[in-house]
Amino acid sequence: MTTNTANTANTLRAKRRASALRTAAFMSPWIVGFGVFFAYPLVSTVYFSLMRYDGFGVPEFRGLDNWAYVFQDYPLFWPALRNTLWLVLVMVTCRVVFGLGVGLIVTRIRTGAGVFRTLFYLPYLAPPVAATLAFVFLLNPGTGPVNSVLEGLGVPAPGWFTDSAWSKPALTALALWGVGDLMVIFMAALLDVPKEQYEAAELDGASAWQRFRFVTLPNISPIVLFAVVTGVIQSMQYYTQPLVAGKVASGIIGGSGQSFEPGYPDKSTLTLPQLVYNLGFQRFDYGSACVVALVLFALAMACTALLMRRRGGLIQAGER
Repeated sequence: MTTNTANTANTLRAKRRASALRTAAFMSPWIVGFGVFFAYPLVSTVYFSLMRYDGFGVPEFRGLDNWAYVFQDYPLFWPALRNTLWLVLVMVTCRVVFGLGVGLIVTRIRTGAGVFRTLFYLPYLAPPVAATLAFVFLLNPGTGPVNSVLEGLGVPAPGWFTDSAWSKPALTALALWGVGDLMVIFMAALLDVPKEQYEAAELDGASAWQRFRFVTLPNISPIVLFAVVTGVIQSMQYYTQPLVAGKVASGIIGGSGQSFEPGYPDKSTLTLPQLVYNLGFQRFDYGSACVVALVLFALAMACTALLMRRRGGLIQAGER
């Protein structure tokens, strides 16, 4: 009896071991990808954030000196952090609201819907550098057609990318111009809402706002959450557009011998990804660049975790 029990236990252990090996084999592509493209870079970033390293010599341990320098002595860090958080709060909100509004309008167009979808989506396909250059010239305070029209209407013309008070709203306008990606996503979600629910709401005498709040919004809330989370992550990585806009507006487009401190005008277009490049590849201070990269990573993770914890908020609001 004891021998049979031992044999059965050994058989079960062998089956569990074989099952674990099969599971590991199926998961091996993900494990390798996670280790090579996430775990190793993250551990290396933490390691170099504690080192003095210029990319050429031998890393020298400095403890928390890099962290102290970034938070206390590096004058560009706090303006870049404020600008990045501003873009996350304002730009992401405006893009989601505007993309949802455009999606609602296009789904209700009966004639020429395909033309409008194409017109709204095409700007998203424009290369970021080309789109930014076009916006800077269109919004040029002296010669831009936008300000010429505003002056003709008697409206005070903003300085846009040459004015620190208007540079971030100008970047937001650029982001809204390329909102075609969100429009397509929201259109797919809106067309998937059951029409029976709208019909039932109309029979109950619900207004247009009530139908949107109690029918549309609860049904598309997962898509709204997806748009917000991806928008936050993209805003945390916002680099090309503010850098190009600041360079062009300052008159420094490129060329040898030209130095450019990011953030023109008055550090208003400075973002954390620009600091990573400035510290790591212009000042060759890899330790401080890794500190900024870790701060950026922590912010993105914290914002995403907060949004995921509140993912049921829209549904609960609609049910109320």
